[in-house]
Amino acid sequence: MSWLLPLPVLIPLIGAGLALALARFPRVQRIVTVTALTSVLAIAIALLVLVNDGPMAVDIGGWAAPVGIVLVADRLSALLLLVSVSVTLGVLLYSLAQGNADGDEGAPVAIYHPTYLVLSAGVSNAFLTGDLFNLYVGFEMLLVSSFVLITLGGSRERVRAGTVYVVVSILSSIIFLAAIALVYAAVGTVNLAQLSQRMGEIDPGTQLVLQLMLLVAFGIKAAVFPLHAWLPDSYPTAPAPVTAVFAGLLTKVGVYAIIRTQTLLFPDGRVDDLLMVVALVTMVIAILGAVAQQDVKRLLSFTLVSHIGYMVWGVGMSSTLGLSAAIFYVVHHITVQTALFLVAGLIERRGGTTSLARLGSLARVAPLLAVLYLVPAMNLAGIPPMSGFLGKVGLIESGIARGTGLDWALVAGSLVTSLLTLYAVTKAWNQAFWQEAPEPLPDTTIPRSMMGPTAALVLMSLAYTAVAGPLFQYTDRAARDLRAQTPYILTVLPDGQRGSGQSPEVTEENREDGSVEAPTDRETGERVP
Repeated sequence: MSWLLPLPVLIPLIGAGLALALARFPRVQRIVTVTALTSVLAIAIALLVLVNDGPMAVDIGGWAAPVGIVLVADRLSALLLLVSVSVTLGVLLYSLAQGNADGDEGAPVAIYHPTYLVLSAGVSNAFLTGDLFNLYVGFEMLLVSSFVLITLGGSRERVRAGTVYVVVSILSSIIFLAAIALVYAAVGTVNLAQLSQRMGEIDPGTQLVLQLMLLVAFGIKAAVFPLHAWLPDSYPTAPAPVTAVFAGLLTKVGVYAIIRTQTLLFPDGRVDDLLMVVALVTMVIAILGAVAQQDVKRLLSFTLVSHIGYMVWGVGMSSTLGLSAAIFYVVHHITVQTALFLVAGLIERRGGTTSLARLGSLARVAPLLAVLYLVPAMNLAGIPPMSGFLGKVGLIESGIARGTGLDWALVAGSLVTSLLTLYAVTKAWNQAFWQEAPEPLPDTTIPRSMMGPTAALVLMSLAYTAVAGPLFQYTDRAARDLRAQTPYILTVLPDGQRGSGQSPEVTEENREDGSVEAPTDRETGERVP
């Protein structure tokens, strides 16, 4: 069933081409987009089941790894693929409802749908790739599509924010590309499995430089402190569906890259203390920024940055329990943060603004909207027994088990961050929903078709609590696989040197005994002279 692996990338790209070709037929274009993402969702569910028997890999184009590009699905990538596609589909349905209500004024159909599908393909490619350079390609797909999406509407504010976003993203890409070049110069490969085998053989100082460069590149994309300043100014200006999918997914792709490279390429833990300090500062500084905000979108943007710190903390502990809790928290945060930004879009639609100073009385005029905000807000703050609470408990348990001074500082910092998150989201609730509005609210209604996808994501976040036991068991196994490394490496390089694809045109590397491995016949599988 390894043939399924390229489909989460190929189907959205093919759908993007069709959607662009069908720009004159908006209804057909929407059908293509929904069908493409629904198909990817079905494939993601299948992959989640299949990887329980072990990781799966496919050599693209039949070129054997490490010569060719390989796509790999293990428990981590399959889980994040499923959650990301679910969220992407939910946001798409929200945007379609918004387009129907607004007459597509905020999202030109001819541009929006193809670009949205390219974004989905980029996310899938990043999660599934087993090649460092192909990971860079995935990031560039995200960059190009996100720049188009963030500037939809062409207002001065959106173009300015989009320019800042692109400049920062290009800087991150340059650092990442330079790191890839140095990695290849030092090790002679960009295949992640082969890098895992060879990275320990190079000079420790060189290895540290490569590790730090990759962390800086991924840290910018994940928006960790002090590399986060671009996010609160960029995300709030975009249309609500765009902001929601950015908040839910783009920073998590950076977190995923950190998890993958730290566990597979740099398992020695040399920068663990640095990661934990960055996690602590990110949590505390960003949540203080959230407390100071008087705009719902900016407040949520700062909480987004703050809670990235929890995930980095789990990676920095270099323990199975900590890594498992970090993966659980990534899954929780993707869904909750996306739901909150969709709710922010509904607040703006009903109240005419996202400024807390100008909002009020929403609980009376839109009680369902009040519930849709309150539930994920409390989940984000970590109110028991919601998934946010369970993820934080897992991280705190891991920190207490380690018991170092830095661990205890992070335990305290995480508790303070949770309390300040509760204060920030409760303040927003009081001002937007509970207190009287300073001026009469616009006489508008929220279409039920926009409420539906938002409610579905809120229910999805609550479902994590109901299945927390099996989900934690799954993330525990994913964390053990990541720390063991062997399942991933043997899936990509079954004989320790090359993948299962065929590339007879390429001269094989010399074996240790000096002989040359002969290519394999495609039909019989036997070695040929």
